[in-house]
Amino acid sequence: MARYTGAVCRMCRREGQKLFLKGERCYSDKCSFTNRKAPKSEVPAAPGQHGQSRKKVSNYGMQLREKQKVRRYYGLLEKQFAKYYEMADRKQGMTGPNLLSLCESRLDNVVYRLGLASSRAEARQLVVHGHYTVNGKRVNIPSFLVHEGDVIAVCEKSRTSEKFKAVTEANSARPVPMWLEYNPEKMEAKVVRMPNRDDIDYEVQENLIVEYYSK
Repeated sequence: MARYTGAVCRMCRREGQKLFLKGERCYSDKCSFTNRKAPKSEVPAAPGQHGQSRKKVSNYGMQLREKQKVRRYYGLLEKQFAKYYEMADRKQGMTGPNLLSLCESRLDNVVYRLGLASSRAEARQLVVHGHYTVNGKRVNIPSFLVHEGDVIAVCEKSRTSEKFKAVTEANSARPVPMWLEYNPEKMEAKVVRMPNRDDIDYEVQENLIVEYYSK
């Protein structure tokens, strides 16, 4: 399974906003995005030797940055993200919201949203190791797309492990999205409806992504 293995904190600095890629570290004083801020700037400089320079961003540059931001937020590679765009474009409705809904419907994202992992990277790893079930069947594919009515749960053997006890306790305060119904005692959740645009809790201009792929 192909995945990005480089430094992740530089991604936040490149996009100019926190993408919360490292779990608890992103909320602590160790966060590189916060530590590298310039005295008179709200965001740190972009990584690299030319990161300090200010350049005028073209329309294409804005579209590219928005696409990269969402792709990195969900931990997707370019080919996979482009595939989701094609799927969203074929679906009924607006392509931009459809694309975000598909990304939100990934099993690794659902696990993260439920607080059953500290980050999407950790959620992806735990899914690959077979710690979760969908409708009673073990699923080890992070890109598995859930649907309305699906029931996602932690495997019975995994529920009693110290790892899951620590993870669920650390993320117990994380709000669960309205499109998911979660039972913390059973470590089980049901997809009551598919996610829509109002459920996206981070700043994104999906119209720029549509413009990027429409060229």
